[in-house]
Formats: sequence, C-alpha cells, structure tokens
Amino acid sequence: MDHSGTLYVVATPIGNLQDISLRALEVLKAVDVVAAEDTRHTSGLLSHFAIQKKLVAVHEHNERRAGEQLIQRLQAGESVALVSDAGTPGVSDPGAVVVDLAHAAGIKVVPLPGASAVVAAMSASGVMTPGFQFYGFLPASGSQRRSALQSLADVAVTLVFYEAPHRVLDSVEDMATVLGQDRTLIIARELTKTFETIHRLPLAQAKTWLEADSNRQRGEFVLLVAPAPVKEAVVLDDEAVRVLTLLLAELPLKQAVKLATEITGAKKNALYELALSLKQS
Repeated sequence: MDHSGTLYVVATPIGNLQDISLRALEVLKAVDVVAAEDTRHTSGLLSHFAIQKKLVAVHEHNERRAGEQLIQRLQAGESVALVSDAGTPGVSDPGAVVVDLAHAAGIKVVPLPGASAVVAAMSASGVMTPGFQFYGFLPASGSQRRSALQSLADVAVTLVFYEAPHRVLDSVEDMATVLGQDRTLIIARELTKTFETIHRLPLAQAKTWLEADSNRQRGEFVLLVAPAPVKEAVVLDDEAVRVLTLLLAELPLKQAVKLATEITGAKKNALYELALSLKQS
C-alpha cells in the first residue's frame, strides 16, 4: 500500500483499546511518522499493539509550528498519521490546524473514522429528536458559560457538550437555570471504560444526583440536553377575538384582557399576546 505524501487523520479509542479499528492499525504500522497530542500517551497505545514508530508532538501549544514541519515531511513524500489522546483529532482536540495546512498545501488528507464520545453518547441516549448540535466544552467562566447557554436556549435539537469533572457541577446548575429545570439531561460518563455511566434525569435533579456520590463527578463527561418541549399554539375562537377587540376600544390593555378572560374563558396569556399585536397594529 502506498501512503506517500498522505496525511491520515486517525481516530483512536476513547477508553477501551479494543475499539481501535483494523484499518487504523494497518495505517499506524505503515506510515513514516505518527503526530501525537501526547507522545507518551500514544507510545503506550502503539506498544499495546506491538507497533514501533517515530513520534512527534503536535499539541495545542505548538500546533502551527509543528504542523508546518509536518507539511515539509509530507511534501518530501513521507506519510503521516495524526492522532489525539483519544477519539478523533480536530473534534475538541488538536488537529484542525494541521489538516487545514495540509489542504492549503495540496496534500491529500484521508480520515480514518473510529471512536467518538459524541456519537457513542447519542447512540445510547434514547433521544429521538432528529439532529443534534455539538458545542464541545463550555467556557470556564460562569458568566461566559451562562451567556453561551442563553444563545442555545431556543435551539430545537439536542445539545451536546463535553465537560471536565471539576466544572460539571457548575455547568449542570447553569444549564438548569438557563435552559429550564424540566429539560431532560443525559449524563454519559467514562464511556467505554470500567466505570461507564449513562443516566437520564431532569436538569433540576442533576446537581443533587452528582453530589450524592463523589465518584459520579469523576472522569470525562458528555452531557446531552434534550430540546425544550414544543409549545402548542393556543387558537382563540372568533367570539374571544370580538370581545377583546371591543374592550380594547374602551379600556386599558390589562383591564381589557382581564375582562375578556372572565367573559370568554379563553387563556389569559393568549389574549394578552393578541391584545399586544392589536395595539401595535
């Protein structure tokens, strides 16, 4: 197999080493160099499968500089496998800069799909709404985190986040406050590992559940928040509209709405929204 001048983006296991693909092993054995987020971590992975290979470090602090050196290797005809510590490079992990440089240099980029915490969590969540939005890690700052969540509050698909153990309590508390206490949260923790946990509960109960056992706060988290329930539109009948319109002509808005509610038995919120639109028009 000819791998000359090709950049392979290789997904590696997120916990269970048996999740490595046969194709990934074949490529890791064949390439000239493996570019790794942490060479010590990847050295252990390669050793487990009896693979000896030259390793170079490509992490968040040196990615552009190291990437430029990798491009030189690729242009010289060498083949490179790009890996992160776990899962897929470039997805909340280093790798995207190197891939971008390779595309810009006209180098062939070949993805080797494999383990993904996002997809694993979705597959075991039981959430049936079509589509999801993957955010990654929320900001560490409380105010910035709440602002980010506010921007996502009305998104009509499942929201997927990564979270670190030392921030998970604050994050679920902010999610409950901003997104809504009744929305369903799926906590997927330590996926594919010994203490794998997948637990569904309302956001209102999430912090209490995590605090009930300190072990529940350990490890790598994927948090999935189900979409907000769709609010059913309230349809007002013609009589309610007629009564409200007549009252608005003679009375202040709030008083007109109050009386229209008592007279017609229609929903107060729906009458109030209609009153606002009638006033504006």
